[in-house]
Amino acid sequence: MAAANRRKVGSREHLGLLFALVLLLSLWFVRHTAREPVSLSVTDHPKASELAGASEPNEAQAIRPDHSHPAFSERIAERQKMVDSQIRDREVKDPNVLKAMQVVPRHAFVPTRQQRYAYEDRPLPIEEGQTISQPYIVAFMTEALKLDPNSIVLEIGAGSGYQAAVCAEIARRVYTIEIVEPLAGTAAKRLKELGYRNVFVRAGDGYYGWPERGPFDAIIGTAAADRIPPPLLEQLKPGGRMILPVSGEAGFQYLILIVKDAEGRLDQRKVMPVRFVPMTGQVQKPE
Repeated sequence: MAAANRRKVGSREHLGLLFALVLLLSLWFVRHTAREPVSLSVTDHPKASELAGASEPNEAQAIRPDHSHPAFSERIAERQKMVDSQIRDREVKDPNVLKAMQVVPRHAFVPTRQQRYAYEDRPLPIEEGQTISQPYIVAFMTEALKLDPNSIVLEIGAGSGYQAAVCAEIARRVYTIEIVEPLAGTAAKRLKELGYRNVFVRAGDGYYGWPERGPFDAIIGTAAADRIPPPLLEQLKPGGRMILPVSGEAGFQYLILIVKDAEGRLDQRKVMPVRFVPMTGQVQKPE
């Protein structure tokens, strides 16, 4: 009888040790295989996710771009020539814009096969059938926004991330939205690697803007629509400026500059004929 009791006690001890071992192995597996999430889900409008890459700063904190990546020290003479011959000579005069165009390494925002053309006076193809805008157009649109170090900017159409980087060299923070999710992920990764800690990327439909981060001092669009999305007008701060391409009759596109006065009235005018890729999503549906 005593031997049988000892066998039962021994069995319970073995089961307890086995359970403890399984528990320890489970904890080890969870700790060593868990990964940081790539994106944070948001529910303010359809198909939107905020990509990891920069933590939202304290409102009083001014985070500036970090220029320690090797790309910033490469091809400096080419960027200087680009600024002198393509931008300054075409009457872009804002010193902050000229400096930003000089600093941002455009070659880091295009595919490898296009990098030799990075500082030429033309748009270039990038991933997902999209393009990076001509340097002059980037500079012209940035100057039209009249950014300063306190500006909060919304960009519709992140693309490669280049326009957001140029704005981030001047503004306090830039929020950029890209409807093509793989492109949004690539832009977020690139901007993070280049040290743009004041740029925040969202995958989603830019038609809806980014209301929880607004209102914005400036809004810039890099894809053409046949009408201006009403949510963007609502998210433009009084005294703010918006520039974006709009399609007109016979397929012609124009950059439209919109200025909202202190009372919320809008002044709108065409400033330049252009050619951009079309804006997709909600904006293509009938009103």
